[in-house]
Amino acid sequence: MKVAVCIKQVPDTEAEIKWDTQKGVLKRDSIDPITNPFDEFAVEEALLTKEKYDCEVYAISMGPERAQDVLRNALALGVNGVYHIMDESLSGSDTFGTAYALAAAIKKIGDVDIVLMGRQSTDGNTGVVPGELAAILGYTPLTYVAKIREIDFQGKKIVVERAIEGGFEVVEGKLPAVVSVIKGINEPRLPNLMGIRKAAKMEIPKWTCDDLGIEKNKVGLSASATKVVEISVPPPKSQGEILKGELDEIAEALASKLLDLKIIK
Repeated sequence: MKVAVCIKQVPDTEAEIKWDTQKGVLKRDSIDPITNPFDEFAVEEALLTKEKYDCEVYAISMGPERAQDVLRNALALGVNGVYHIMDESLSGSDTFGTAYALAAAIKKIGDVDIVLMGRQSTDGNTGVVPGELAAILGYTPLTYVAKIREIDFQGKKIVVERAIEGGFEVVEGKLPAVVSVIKGINEPRLPNLMGIRKAAKMEIPKWTCDDLGIEKNKVGLSASATKVVEISVPPPKSQGEILKGELDEIAEALASKLLDLKIIK
């Protein structure tokens, strides 16, 4: 029984974000990287599954050299192993290129029953990689999962609760499956000192496109079906106006302004 969890290193959104408007990409070198916050819930869910069902958990990340930091954090938390997909040919890949590379890694691990992912990344915010990954692998796609109710590894079945508008729906799916989880499905744990020290000494396996059998004409910026054509910073908001006076006067002034702006008739 194997569970794979896909994690991504993203810029810290609390830091000042800078853009390369010509290339349409973030200036990542100037921003401190962190584990994608949504992926922290996926890692925790993988660890909870490991504890409950005694399965093996492997973390996968695609990115440059420093992406190893998020993998070491996963090791410190208690995953069984990690794999780093790193190849210059992958630079600039869109969501499909990313899903294609992740699928190749999952196939190389072999016999993966469940792939866990955060519902989206905070830098791309597309939320489509889980669905694309499921399509490439031929796995059952289960998105916006708020709770995993039951996993039957032997019977190849999983039951989850999905968040929908106005509530939740209970869905039963066949394994293998790609499961993207939402914020609040659990409370992510922190690594302990012993785990951090142990992870720091471990060698992280690196997989290139050749190692994974990836066709390089299907990944990278040149192969991307989607491209950023323009980036612009929204203009600063104008300062609000504070209305003063008696309540009746304020209400009359506010109504007058709303009429002028044609917000009310």
